[in-house]
Amino acid sequence: MANHRRNLQSLFLHLLLLLVTLTFPFSQADVGIAAQYNPPYLPTACFGSEESQFPTNDLFAAAGEGIWDNGASCGRQYLVRCISASNPTTCFPEQTIQIRIVDRAQNVSSGPDPTIVLSDAAYSAIADPSADTINIEFQQV
Repeated sequence: MANHRRNLQSLFLHLLLLLVTLTFPFSQADVGIAAQYNPPYLPTACFGSEESQFPTNDLFAAAGEGIWDNGASCGRQYLVRCISASNPTTCFPEQTIQIRIVDRAQNVSSGPDPTIVLSDAAYSAIADPSADTINIEFQQV
């Protein structure tokens, strides 16, 4: 009987841990600001004029100075979601995307230094593209 009770307790704890993990998937995420940039996307600071650097789904970005890391961020992938903006209807909070870093934000953005500058496709997947910037939650994959 004691083994059965321990097994049930262990199962319960595992299910509880799974539930917490699924409910709060971004618990280790950082927050920042995202902007968007338009084509042309080539050449990039990471891979020059190599077109194969871009994911086929067009979900890519340029890294701001906070994550650029002297170019070490090239090729890194992040989960990104919009968490807020000046207009409360801007974000699509149920959407999380996975992007790949292909460039340096300093090369593609003329405004204040955002954390990430998303491609048009990536930005419009998580927010209304009419917004200049959005607040994001992001986590390296």
